[in-house]
Amino acid sequence: MRLRRPRRPQQFRLADSAQQTVGGFLLAGPFVVTEEVWVLAANMGLPQALVIVALVFAIGYAALYKADATRDADDEQEVAGIPVRFISLMLVTFGSVTVLALLFGAPETFLETETTGELAETTFKAVGVGSVFSVVGAATADSIFAK
Repeated sequence: MRLRRPRRPQQFRLADSAQQTVGGFLLAGPFVVTEEVWVLAANMGLPQALVIVALVFAIGYAALYKADATRDADDEQEVAGIPVRFISLMLVTFGSVTVLALLFGAPETFLETETTGELAETTFKAVGVGSVFSVVGAATADSIFAK
């Protein structure tokens, strides 16, 4: 009788993060520079923005571990019980939208707020809206190009 060795956690490579980054930037770009997104964000309440952030986390997790039957969160490398792939996905998702918004100067272009606090809050909300699309691109790229 042969003893089964426990499965090693699936390695998460830098290439996986790079794939997520390409997908995240690709889908986030058009939304970051759209005035309607910034107007929508300016008119949203903070509770709505927080629900959108939670939705982004749920979409990301579902895309990585529920839509892809070959991937199991329990088989992956973890940090504090959270799969490294999921951490990377969230950093790429929110990071790509934030970087693009700041590089294009979107907050200053689309917002006429008077205080830095208002500018930061609306930017947070706009990043949340853009991240809904970015997470789809990042997770799709990760799943398509996974080995």
